[in-house]
Amino acid sequence: MKPSFVAGNRVELLETGAQYFPALIAAIDAATDEVHLQTYIFADDATGRAVAAALARAALRGIAVRLMVDGFGSREFPARFGEELMATGVEVLIYRMEIASWRLRRHRLRRLHRKVAVIDGRIAFVGGINVISDWDTGDTPEQIPPRHDYAVRLEGPLLDGIHASTRRIWQTVRWARLGRRYDEAPRRPPDDTPRGSIRAAFVVRDNLRHRRDIEEAYLGAIVEAKHEILLANAYFLPGRRFRRALTDAAQRGVTVSVLLQGRVEYALLHHAAQALYGALLGCGIRIYEYQPSFLHAKVAVIDGRWSTVGSSNIDPFSLLLAREANVVVDDTRFAAELAASLRRATAAGAREVRHEDWRGASLPTRIMRWLAYGLVRLAMGIAGYGRNDYQA
Repeated sequence: MKPSFVAGNRVELLETGAQYFPALIAAIDAATDEVHLQTYIFADDATGRAVAAALARAALRGIAVRLMVDGFGSREFPARFGEELMATGVEVLIYRMEIASWRLRRHRLRRLHRKVAVIDGRIAFVGGINVISDWDTGDTPEQIPPRHDYAVRLEGPLLDGIHASTRRIWQTVRWARLGRRYDEAPRRPPDDTPRGSIRAAFVVRDNLRHRRDIEEAYLGAIVEAKHEILLANAYFLPGRRFRRALTDAAQRGVTVSVLLQGRVEYALLHHAAQALYGALLGCGIRIYEYQPSFLHAKVAVIDGRWSTVGSSNIDPFSLLLAREANVVVDDTRFAAELAASLRRATAAGAREVRHEDWRGASLPTRIMRWLAYGLVRLAMGIAGYGRNDYQA
C-alpha cells in the first residue's frame, strides 16, 4: 500500500539531539492546551531531566500533558521520573511494563519504539531520537562525537493524522490498563491549515491494520527507483523481499548505498547483519560502516525526491513487531538536504566494506555471524514471525 500523501506541509529536518531537543522543549514551553509525547527510551540524564522539567512546567500551568514510555526501553523510568512527573499533573502510561526480565514471552518483543510528540495539535515531531543525551556514551568513554540520528518538525495538514494516531495509542493503552475507555475530546482540534508546500505522509506500523505499511512504503519506492537509493540504518537485517528489491535495483543500474552502524552496540544484531553482506556486495550494493560514533539513523533518500525519516529500522523487530512511525516526504529540496547530511556523515569517517575484505574474514568471525543470524531467526520464530521472510 502506497503512503497517502498530504500537501501543504512545512517539514524541517533536525539532525542529532543538538537540534532536536531545543526545538522540542521550546514547543512544550509554548504549549497552551495539550502535549503528547511517546518515546522508547526516557533516560535519567541531563537531556531526560531537561525534557521532564519542560513537561512538568507545562502541567503546572494547566496544560494536559500525556507521556507514554516503553516498559522495556524505559524500564527504570517509573522509579526515576514517574512519581515526580505525576505529582505535577503529568499523565504517565507505561507501554507493556517489563515485569520478569528472565522470561521470554512471545509478546515481549512487541515494543513502543516510535518517537512522536504532538503539541496543541499544531506542531509535531517524528523521528528516531530517544529522550537521552547524545553524549551518554555508556561503557565507551572514548566516544567523543554524539550519536547520529534525525527527526523532523512538522506543521500543516499532516497534523490531523499524526494527532489522531497519537491519541489512538494513548486511548488503547489507557483502556487496557484501567479497564475503561478514554473518550475525552482534545482541548483543541488539530490545526490542518496549510503551512508550506511539501507533500508528506505519516506511516505507522502496528499489530492491527498497519502491519507492513512502513515496509511497503520502502519497497514501493525501491521498486520504482531509477537512479539512486541511499539508506542509513542503525540495525539493518532486511527480509528476503527487501533484499531482493535492493539487489534487483542494483542489477538494473541503480546506485545503491547503505550506511550502517560501525560500532558494536548490540552484538547479536551487529553480527547477524554482517552475515548478509556477501549477497548484497555481490550484487553491487555499496556498504559503509559509520565509525565516529553510534549511528542511530533510520532514514532514506531515493532518486533525489522520495525520502523518509522515522523510528523504524530495517530489521524484523521494527518491521514485524514494534510500534513504529515514519514520515515520508515527496520533495526535492528536503531530499537534497537529507542526502547532503548523509554524505557528510559518510565522508566524516565511514569505512567502506569491500567484498574481498568480507570474504577474507577468519573462520571464527564467519561462524559468529551465522550463529547470530540463526539466533535472530529463532527469536522471530518464537514470536511467530519471519519463518519464511527472514532466510538467507
